[in-house]
Amino acid sequence: MSKVLWVVQALLAVVFLFAGGVKFTLPAEVLTAQFPVTVLFVQFIGACEVLGALGLLLPSIFRLRTGLTPLAAAGLVIIMAGATAISLAIGAGAAALMPLALGLLAAFVALGRTRLAPLSESARSPRLQPAS
Repeated sequence: MSKVLWVVQALLAVVFLFAGGVKFTLPAEVLTAQFPVTVLFVQFIGACEVLGALGLLLPSIFRLRTGLTPLAAAGLVIIMAGATAISLAIGAGAAALMPLALGLLAAFVALGRTRLAPLSESARSPRLQPAS
C-alpha cells in the first residue's frame, strides 16, 4: 500500500506543480476567461496548489513532520471540491470530472497516510539532537 501511495503522491505533486505554476505564467485575461473569479483569487489557488504539491512530497521524502502530508492532501481535496463545484455551476459537467478525480486521489492519499500506511519520522542523528 505504501508504494501505491508514493506513486499517487508523486503523480499528484506533478499535476499540482504544473497547474499551480501555470496560474502564475498565463496572462490575466486567460486566467479569468473560463471562470467568474478574480486574477488574485486564481493566483492564490495556484499558490495553494504549489504548496500542496510540495506538502505531498517533502515531508515524506525527508521524514520530517510527516503529519503534514495528509494535511496537504486534505487541503488539495478542498481545492478540488471547489473546482468541481465551480465547473458544475457554470455548466461544464464534463470539465468537472478532472478535479473530481484529482480530489478523490488526494482523499486517498490523506486517508492512506493517516490510517492505511502512515509514515514514521526517522530517528534523528545525535548531531541533530538538542543539547540538554
